[in-house]
Amino acid sequence: MTKADLVEQVAAAIGPGITKKDCALVVDGLLNAIKNALSDHSHIEIRGFGTFKVRKRRSRMARNPRTGDPVEVPSRAVPIFKPSKDLRALVSEQAKVQV
Repeated sequence: MTKADLVEQVAAAIGPGITKKDCALVVDGLLNAIKNALSDHSHIEIRGFGTFKVRKRRSRMARNPRTGDPVEVPSRAVPIFKPSKDLRALVSEQAKVQV
């Protein structure tokens, strides 16, 4: 699903009272709010959907696949998404139906 598909589905859910252009602004606003919160290392909890967080990865030693030399990978912050129990149950039910 692309952002355009998401805008189309949200516009259809709201009904004829909003244009796709206005709906695109709402979707962009939501995505920007999530990005800004994650860049500030805040977490976002959407009940029934899931939680967006920033997790710190430790530094580690890796190997250069070409030469085999050890290389230190520095620590860094990475965004993660943890789905809610409701979302996991919904996806699990859909997987059972498709099998």
